[in-house]
Amino acid sequence: MKLYLSVDMEGITGLPDYTFVSASMHNYERARKIMTDETNYVVDAAFQSGCDEVLVNDSHMKMNNILIDQLHPEAQLITGGIKTYSMVHGLDDSFSGAMFIGYHTRAGMPGVMSHSMIHMVRNFYINDIQVGEIGMNAMVAGYHGVPVLLVSGDDETAKEAEELIPNITTAIVKEAVSRSATKSLTPKKAGELLQEKVKQAIENRHQVKPLLPPDNPVLKIEFVNYGAAELAHMMPGTEIIPGTTIVTYQAKDILEAYRALLVMIELAYYTQYA
Repeated sequence: MKLYLSVDMEGITGLPDYTFVSASMHNYERARKIMTDETNYVVDAAFQSGCDEVLVNDSHMKMNNILIDQLHPEAQLITGGIKTYSMVHGLDDSFSGAMFIGYHTRAGMPGVMSHSMIHMVRNFYINDIQVGEIGMNAMVAGYHGVPVLLVSGDDETAKEAEELIPNITTAIVKEAVSRSATKSLTPKKAGELLQEKVKQAIENRHQVKPLLPPDNPVLKIEFVNYGAAELAHMMPGTEIIPGTTIVTYQAKDILEAYRALLVMIELAYYTQYA
């Protein structure tokens, strides 16, 4: 049995704000260690539960955060920032399930460090269904017929995951006090919880269905300002809905929609420097 892990950082135990998740900030190196240890708890429980292969995809920022020299020796790691499918790169139909570790809520929602990919984005939509990183990534997994078995993060992240995916297992390692404060378990207690929840999720895997994406989806991205929308609109095939900051793209499938999203947010990212 093969298991796919997409590991983000904002939802990792004990991390309350951007001083922990930005490489230029003073708490970052501490957070990398906690992130790596948390991944190891999940990997170890997966092997104990009958998995014979675990692929870890570092899914935060430049995607080179996990300390490979401290990672579980039997895991494999995708690391580095230029990846065709970003947070779900390497995921295909050979996997029995996926788990999203250290995730967070979408932009505009309660939750620690809530956002959707970049801070120039207000909302993502697939055919008018509002989604964040959990939803977009789960739809890519669903395209491959792979169910998302577990999501870990704060309590608000758990709610978002449970609304999207019936019967999913969630691991709440911290509670959101505000967007930049948290009431958290200690890493050791969170690790024990994660190991329990991973085993539970694998036992329950047949009760979870893949989140199937729509055929020929329309991707809509609502940006925080018109400049970001203008830059995203530089991508061929896009349209700006008049009177809004929403850029649309008609895709042939969710994989094309996902790649279009990545291109548009990369373009829009540079608005902050204009």
